[in-house]
Amino acid sequence: MVSTGTMMAWGTGFVVAAAMIEAWVLTRKPNANFDWNEVMLSFADLIGRKLLAFLPISLAAPIFDFAWEHRIHTMSMHSVLAVLLLFIGQEFCYYWYHRASHRIRFFWATHAVHHSPNQLTLSTAFRLGWTGKLAGPAMFFAPLVFLGVRPEVVMATLMINLLYQFWLHTTWIPKLGWFEYLFNTPSAHRVHHASNAEYLDANFGGVLVIFDRLFGTYVEEREDVPCVYGLTTPTRSRNPFVVEFEHWVSLGRDVLKSKNPLTAISFILRPPGWNPEGRGQTAEELRQQANAKMKVKVKVHA
Repeated sequence: MVSTGTMMAWGTGFVVAAAMIEAWVLTRKPNANFDWNEVMLSFADLIGRKLLAFLPISLAAPIFDFAWEHRIHTMSMHSVLAVLLLFIGQEFCYYWYHRASHRIRFFWATHAVHHSPNQLTLSTAFRLGWTGKLAGPAMFFAPLVFLGVRPEVVMATLMINLLYQFWLHTTWIPKLGWFEYLFNTPSAHRVHHASNAEYLDANFGGVLVIFDRLFGTYVEEREDVPCVYGLTTPTRSRNPFVVEFEHWVSLGRDVLKSKNPLTAISFILRPPGWNPEGRGQTAEELRQQANAKMKVKVKVHA
């Protein structure tokens, strides 16, 4: 059986090679507007995560240990049904992990790094943030361990999920017809990475989009609304430390200036952009502002 470490090594080699080939091709296109700085920042993120992996610090690890110690069953992966159930269960957990990473500022402080590139290329896929182990979003997969799936199997399944998503970070693959109804595709993921108000907080699935459709977070890419990539307040810095920690610094600043503990906790647990005075920049408020501007334009041209 292939070890998780070997799988990671081969997977990393593949995605790096493919990202570099794509970058080389995109730079040779007529009127290319390709930013190599974005690629270098993604490589800095990848190297940093590989180095930090040696540190025995993980918020999710003790949660996994507790879940395994108190599991209600021990599942064997020796049948097609067991593998299928694991796949569906992992997709369900991934959906809520990903949705929480956008809707809870504590998790967003890490996940925002993945959304910081102002262009969408294959190298975006491996810019995941240095503080993932510290923030512990992997805890969302602990229910699978509690149900009896070995922790290493859960993590290997997650790696396969992320490897599938690698090819989604492209602008040159068109819509794929019927495939769009069930599976996550480059078109669906372009929407996810877009900072347009119409597209915010959508398409959280990993391999599938069935849970997005079920829970009302699926948004289709529109020809009349071209995707604008990056954050709603774009990251322009070429300093990897700024890219990696700017959202943690901002969160810490808001917590420290809070007038009471409830407000401080709200800054941590509420969506990014939340403001206690009601003048924030959450996805809902940005959509309301965009809709209000659109109504004004319609009245002006009426």
